[in-house]
This record gives sequence, structure tokens and C-alpha cells, in this order.
Amino acid sequence: MTEFAYLVKPRVVPPLHARFAPAVLANHAYLKAVRDSGAAVPLNIALERQAGFVSVYKTWCFDESHESSHFNLRFAERLVKFLLWKHGGWRIVVGGPRSVGEHIRESYSPQGLRAFDAEFFAGVYQHRFTVEVTGADNTPEPSEGAMALGRHLEGCRIGFDLGATDRKAAAVIDGEPVFTEEVVWDPRNAVDPSYHYNEIMAGLKSAAGHLPRVDAIGGSSAGIYINNRPRVASLFRGVPKDLFETRVGNLFLDMKRAWGDIPFEVVNDGEVTALAGAMSLQDDAVLGIALGSSEAGGYVSETGELTTWLNELAFCPVDYDPEAPIDEWSGDPGCGAQYFSQQAVFRLAPVAGIKLDPRLGPAQQLKVVQEMADSGEERARQIFETIGCYVGYGVAHYADFYVLRNVLILGRVTSGEGGNIILNRAQDVLRTEFPELAQTVQVRLPDEATRRVGQAVAAASLPAARR
Repeated sequence: MTEFAYLVKPRVVPPLHARFAPAVLANHAYLKAVRDSGAAVPLNIALERQAGFVSVYKTWCFDESHESSHFNLRFAERLVKFLLWKHGGWRIVVGGPRSVGEHIRESYSPQGLRAFDAEFFAGVYQHRFTVEVTGADNTPEPSEGAMALGRHLEGCRIGFDLGATDRKAAAVIDGEPVFTEEVVWDPRNAVDPSYHYNEIMAGLKSAAGHLPRVDAIGGSSAGIYINNRPRVASLFRGVPKDLFETRVGNLFLDMKRAWGDIPFEVVNDGEVTALAGAMSLQDDAVLGIALGSSEAGGYVSETGELTTWLNELAFCPVDYDPEAPIDEWSGDPGCGAQYFSQQAVFRLAPVAGIKLDPRLGPAQQLKVVQEMADSGEERARQIFETIGCYVGYGVAHYADFYVLRNVLILGRVTSGEGGNIILNRAQDVLRTEFPELAQTVQVRLPDEATRRVGQAVAAASLPAARR
């Protein structure tokens, strides 16, 4: 990966990552150079996804005649990568200098740098992935759409959350949980979708036993869900491809029919996390960032709605250092999964001089580091301080693409003293480097109110009951 000329050394340097080159600083430096050049021209990126929804991002780049125009290519490639995983899409329209559009087309060709992404999204949307090149004036108009989901608390409802190691279900009456259940399961190694169907249905029936009736069911799960259909989800990774298409794709639609076609909605767990935060804070413009085995994201808009976007922040670039750690799945350097997750903890541990027992599982290894931080061990504290720097610069980067008033950081990496260290260092980054943003965006760990609302209650509130 070639180096971007506008890399800027952060004012708050992560103690264990001296080469960290925050995307937000590089983008700001590049755009300032474009503005100051007197040769700025529009660059518009449109992305089309399901149901004809279109997102449009408008920015600037150097005119092709300018001596610095070759820097447009790296900027645009990282920008499109971010927008694609934020919004989703099977069609990209690049409106601007032709050299930029052709570079994006080549990057997303079968032999290009982003071939993985093109193939992935073609599968998600079941549509041939295309890149179109046009002038800035011919870019499609935005057509965002939104999901009128959440905050429906009336009646008798079931909420469920499907994790990799446990499944949760709750019975909720008028917004108050009257029963909760957590059951260990092993969905990732199950090859027969009947396992998933029967396990989830068992949880729903268990919750239903504590309700006089069931008016609606809402659920959350990791993965990409479009119209209640799983398109990519780690819970089903053991299922052969043919069975995924024929049975997993309709799994929740089959459940809906089994429950008499009552309102039934399933969305990504990151979206429900953000919704739970918005409900507890009684505010909107909420971005949830879950630091778990990977990074999960969810967003509630400034108008209080869930969007039709993907918000798969794990694959959005946040570090432009050409030697940034590489995401093992997509092969791309500098993406969120390596910075906002337990993967970051394990990557930084040897740098801090901490050797973890390879016989322990990831959860146990993380707990060892967290216990060291809880006891005041400086090497462990430096790991969480480094992640806190990532979070601070990451929040500033996300703020260039989202309307934000609140950012919730949560997930197993934020447990214990490590979470406080992350939060404090992130806030320090914002105050030092982005003082205006620090005045308008609140970065928080979940408080007791958020925990009381909970994931299951927020999931139960997804569907509107029949009138």
C-alpha cells in the first residue's frame, strides 16, 4: 500500500503505536491543501443499495491539471471504502475527475485491490457489483429511506438477542421486562439450520410462557440483515452455502409465519445497541461502538430513526499508515476491526511486553489483561490508553460522516478499569485535537439507565404492534 502524502502525526500519540496515522487528520490535511490550491473541483460519490436507496457524499479534490492531482487517487480509494461499509451498496457512481473514477473502477475489479469488497457486496445484495464514472453534475440524487423501528413499548412483546455463545430472550409488558433467559448454545458449528430454528424458537416459547399473549417479536443478531433475511452472519457460518440460501435466508420469515404473522423484526445487533442507548439517554444522533471480538456499529439518526445503512464499521479504514495491521478477512490495512476490539488488545500485548498463554481462549486472555489493568499494572494500562487514542481519533473520523451528539462505547473490551482508561484517553484526544467537537459530542460508557433498558427490551420495541 503506497503512502498518502498528507499523513499527520497525532498530537496525542498512542503509547504503544508510534506510527499511528489517523485517517481523520490525513483527510483534513488533504482537503485543506485542496481548498488552498485554487484548483478544487467537486467529487461526489453515490452508492445504491437495496430497494433503490441511494446515499451521496459530496467533497472536493484537485483538478486533474494540478500537480498534486495524483494524491486524489489514494484519498478517493479510502473514502469509497469507508462509504461502502458505512452505507452498503452494489453500485458506485463516481462523479468527478475521470482519473479518480477509473481508479475506483480498477480497484473494485476482479483483479483490483478491493476485489474482496466487490465480491462480498455482490453476494449481500445478490446483484452484479458495478462502478460507473460520470461528471459531478450527473451524480444521482440521494434517496435514503429509514426504518420506522423501535420505541414501541405498548403491549406484550418478546425480545431476543443472538450471540455467538449464548442466546437471550425476554418477555416484556408495556416496556418492563417480566422474564429474562440466557441459554448457552453453539450456532457457529451447527451445519443443519434446524438447530438454529429450534433453539431460537425454544427461547421465544420460553418467554411467551410468561405473557398473556404475544403482540410482537423483535430480535438482534450480529451480521447483515435485509428485510429480515440474513445475508451474512457468523452464526450460520457452519451451514453449507446451498442450505444458507434455501433455508437460512427465510429462517425468520418462517418463524414469523409460525407465530401467526404477528409483527416480527430482526436487525443487526449494533443497531439495537444504539437504539437502547437512545432510549435510555432520551436523545438521538447516537452512534454505538461495541468493542468485542470485532467492532460492531449501530446508529440512531438525529431524527430518531434507524437507517437503511449497514454501519459495518469494522471494515472502515481509520489508520492510513502503509504498515498498518491488516484485517485477516478482507486483506485491507488500517480497518476498525484491528483497533476497536479484543484483536487490538492481543496485537498490543507483546508490544507492551505481556506474553499471554496460548492455551487460553480469547475471552480468558482478555480477562488476564483486564485484571492486570484493574490492579494498576502499567503495561496493561498502556494497552487501554492506546485503544483510547484510537477511539478518540476514530470518533472524530466518524463525526465527518455521521451527525453525532452521543457516542456509546461498550463491549467486553470496555469492562473494568480498562473501559475507564479508554474513555478518559478518548476524551483527552477530543479536547486536545478537536476542541469544538469535544463541546458537541458526548463519549460515554453505558450507565445504569442504559443497562436497565437493555438490549432485549430495545429489541422487543422494534416492531409496531397491529392496530
